[in-house]
Amino acid sequence: MNKTVYRESKQFLTVDIERLSAMLSCGHATARKIGKEAGAEIRINRRVLYNVEKVREYIDSISI
Repeated sequence: MNKTVYRESKQFLTVDIERLSAMLSCGHATARKIGKEAGAEIRINRRVLYNVEKVREYIDSISI
C-alpha cells in the first residue's frame, strides 16, 4: 500500500481525523462523534474523510 502524501493547501474540502481533531481542538473520539453527528463522514474503502463544510454548518447550528 502506498503512503498518503499530504499537500499544502489553505482550504480543504475533506480532512482526515488528524486534521479534523486539530481544527476542532479536541481529541479523536470527540472529532469522530462531531463528524458523524454532522453527517460529514465519507467512507472510501477503509479510509474515512470528513466534509469540512458540513462540520462547519453543524458547529454553527449548535452554537448559542
